[in-house]
Amino acid sequence: MIIDRKNAAQFCEDLRRQGKKIVFTNGCFDIIHAGHVRYLTTAKNFGDVLIIGLNTDDSVRRLKGASRPINSQADRAEVLLGLKAVDHVIYFGEQTAENLIGEVKPDIYVKGGDYTLETLPEAAIVQSYGGRVELVNLVAGRSTTNIISKILAEKK
Repeated sequence: MIIDRKNAAQFCEDLRRQGKKIVFTNGCFDIIHAGHVRYLTTAKNFGDVLIIGLNTDDSVRRLKGASRPINSQADRAEVLLGLKAVDHVIYFGEQTAENLIGEVKPDIYVKGGDYTLETLPEAAIVQSYGGRVELVNLVAGRSTTNIISKILAEKK
């Protein structure tokens, strides 16, 4: 289910009252691949409910360039919600997920192993309210950028 951003804090508070452990991660998730599926499955295993902060189309363009996203935010959300591991999606348009994390206050925040606690802007806010950050190893060679590069190379 897509959670309206203005209702995110209350929605998550209701989950906590039900005794649910909330896991949160965020990203563009433009072209879903095996690396994403493994990452999200691992993330879900840290708790009861996995919520994805999904970059809006405008924020993906700011982060990745004018040719991205390949898939619209509605399509990306639909694909994510079709995955067994994903329970909910919340759109966000900021450069980082810090504000959204402050609203959701997940028990566990998961990001890829290409980050460290020192280079992850969201880590400080998670730790400030007693949450935990988990860094998950990425699957080598699996990325949306690699997929796009391969398609473009084959097109030439």
